[in-house]
Amino acid sequence: MTILLGLLVFVALALVGWAIAEGKNKVMDYHNNDEEQQALDNTLEAQHKADFAELNIKDVIRTISTKGFKA
Repeated sequence: MTILLGLLVFVALALVGWAIAEGKNKVMDYHNNDEEQQALDNTLEAQHKADFAELNIKDVIRTISTKGFKA
C-alpha cells in the first residue's frame, strides 16, 4: 500500500513540475536587447560573407572520421 501511495505522490509531483515548466515557458518570453541583436546580426553577416552553409547529417558523417585511427 505504501508503494502505491509513493507512486501516486511521485506522479502528482511530476505533473505539477511539468505544469509549472509549461506555464513558465508561456508566461515569460525572452527578447534580445540592442547589443545582443547587433552581435547576432554581425555574426550572421560574417557567415553569409564566408558562404557558410549548415551541414546536414550526411555531410557530417562524410567529413568526420568514423573509422578511427590506424596504429
